[in-house]
Amino acid sequence: MTDATSAARWRAGILAAVLIAGGGGYWLGQSGKSDAPTEAGSGGRKILYYYDPMFPNQKFDKPGKSPFMDMQLEPKYADEGNGITPGVSVDPAARQSLGIRVIAAEMGSLAATFDVNGSIDFNQRDVAIVQARSGGFVERVYRLAPGDVIGAGTPIADLQLPEWGSAQTEYLSVKKLGKPELTAAARQRLRLMGMPEGVISEVDRTGRTGGRLTVRAPIGGVVQTLNARAGVTLATGQTLAEISGLGTVWLNAAVPEAQAGWVKIGQPATAKLTAFPGEFFTGRVVAILPTTTADSRTLTVRVELANRGGRLRPGMFAVVALGGDAKPTLLVPSEAVIRTGTRSIVMLEKGDGRYHPAEVVAGREGGGKTEILQGLAPGEKVVASGQFLLDSEASLTGLAVRPLEAAQ
Repeated sequence: MTDATSAARWRAGILAAVLIAGGGGYWLGQSGKSDAPTEAGSGGRKILYYYDPMFPNQKFDKPGKSPFMDMQLEPKYADEGNGITPGVSVDPAARQSLGIRVIAAEMGSLAATFDVNGSIDFNQRDVAIVQARSGGFVERVYRLAPGDVIGAGTPIADLQLPEWGSAQTEYLSVKKLGKPELTAAARQRLRLMGMPEGVISEVDRTGRTGGRLTVRAPIGGVVQTLNARAGVTLATGQTLAEISGLGTVWLNAAVPEAQAGWVKIGQPATAKLTAFPGEFFTGRVVAILPTTTADSRTLTVRVELANRGGRLRPGMFAVVALGGDAKPTLLVPSEAVIRTGTRSIVMLEKGDGRYHPAEVVAGREGGGKTEILQGLAPGEKVVASGQFLLDSEASLTGLAVRPLEAAQ
């Protein structure tokens, strides 16, 4: 027999010697029992079956040694629980051996922030579309390409717009008539053609017409598309370039749907970027997208960040700390909550050496604590260590779980 096998059997023997039984309020142990229980049992009590405390779901018709562990099978009596308060009972001397630790549920607060991953993207609300305001053709294109970062006022292309020349000539002719109302109407027509106020003032000042216009970037940012090419004929409204601003950027954070209720529009956020270790970028939540990503079960939360110096570039990875309200809530140690897949259970100390399972509704987790939304009252004591043994014995004896509505 190997050392590992010997150690495993020794631990199993210790657990079996102190394992407990519920419903009837007695402690299962080998101390004081014979090696072969009788069918009559102690005091003539009827035995239903025999079982191994380490494998309580397996039942045996006759006494003997367990096929799983080197220990005697224990009897299950028919009269267990008659006239006794239900609950799993543990002999006081066995509690320390089982490592049972009890902690009272108490009011407290969890950390007000939680971290999620995200990436930088362009602010889609900060986009400029540069178009031809009148028919003509492209005379010259400045040395630009998609992806270039440019400043506001950067020249994009020189356009020749014949329609502007004829409209300016008409305006100068009307102006010579000396009738202010006609002059104002002709000037307004130039504006409606998309002629900048500076060009109109230049015609007024010099008395010369010209259909040449240098198109400039209205904002600084990244050139997304550039459709202007020298010699190309233009139609009114044709797009020459599209520019995405870099003054602010979006940080698209993937928030698990279980935490979606903790995020509100307008709340603060702090981002740490891999590209800038040790620096923090602050912003606020501007949108929570209405759809959930099916594969990852996450919602996209948009955080708007100021981009001073244009250092934040789309595609950069970030860890976002989203702030929440630290409201008082009922807390228990996270290890005290037994999650079965369909519900959550804690083992309550009844105060007379008995333990009873109770259903709870668990909420957020953090710092080793779990929020209890329903099923417990402040001051109730829960088992934080050894609870799985107690729950196993409660299941074996068919002990009913306290429902949510029965909580104080």
